[in-house]
Amino acid sequence: MALSTANWHWKNKNVTGWGREWFERELTTITITGDAEGEQVSVSQVTTVEGDIELGQRKSKLITIYDCRVELEWTGVASDGTPVSGTLSIPEVSHEITLDGLSEYSYHWTLETASSPAVDALFALAKSRLPTALEVKFAEFPVVLVDTHGKDLTVSAAGTPGTRTPGTSTPSAAVAPVKPATAASAQPLIKQVAEKLKRLNTSQISVEATFMASAQDLFGLLTDENRIPMWSRAPAKSTPRADSEYSLFGGGVTGKYVSLDPPRKIVQTWCLQSPTWPSGHLATLTTTLDQSSDSTTVAFKLDGVPTGMEDEIRRNIEGYYVHGMKSIGLGSEL
Repeated sequence: MALSTANWHWKNKNVTGWGREWFERELTTITITGDAEGEQVSVSQVTTVEGDIELGQRKSKLITIYDCRVELEWTGVASDGTPVSGTLSIPEVSHEITLDGLSEYSYHWTLETASSPAVDALFALAKSRLPTALEVKFAEFPVVLVDTHGKDLTVSAAGTPGTRTPGTSTPSAAVAPVKPATAASAQPLIKQVAEKLKRLNTSQISVEATFMASAQDLFGLLTDENRIPMWSRAPAKSTPRADSEYSLFGGGVTGKYVSLDPPRKIVQTWCLQSPTWPSGHLATLTTTLDQSSDSTTVAFKLDGVPTGMEDEIRRNIEGYYVHGMKSIGLGSEL
């Protein structure tokens, strides 16, 4: 089969056994230390990984296919030295949650140790902090899955599975999204994957909204670090001048201003601080403001979005930018 079509047709590999072993090994490395002296919680054993795990290839793109129920046992030590134990069931760990963000993880907890103030405090610690650590691991899983088994589905120039063809990169969809608060923990692995991408396919997305405000007022809301938190609900750093760095959503989005033409246009580099976003990659956000007699239309155009992330990033801009500004009473429509 010609190389141009060999990687086009659907192929898949069942890796359920490998995936089960990965969860059993990796989740039991998690340990959380509490604020009170002596408090500690660990995942002691993964008792169930139920479901199918596959890696597929279609149209030269690798796709992770998995939907698992994960059950585990957790143990800990309360601040007064009491040994504490319990169980945790996660009904769905899947591509749709980890990569597509279609819903949130659900956690079902039990406490097997008799209640006391110290035990209850440790149980609260487990419920508040273990999910974050688990979601970092869930974010790593599809990355490692592609990195480990992708070579078995990709046909090389020699016509055999193995080495990736020149210019064929691991799809960005294989890099799993996690919440900004967990991103730093996953960055070393994501950086390792990103370094393997010789070329990154990108595209452009556009979002437009109309606000009942002047262009001058909106320009200030988008660039003034004292006003940005009004709609972003998070700390911001911004000095609106060319070559000046900015940070939004508590560091979730960073970059530099390229040019500003108040109150009509803002051009800035844009980098999402999440494992979803390839390490070191910069997109360019161009924001134009077109004022009419009673409203202003704001157009956000983001160039350089990694292929496969278009829907996720569009939802982010609609949710965090547009609806964030709508929430302070400006009124908007998509």
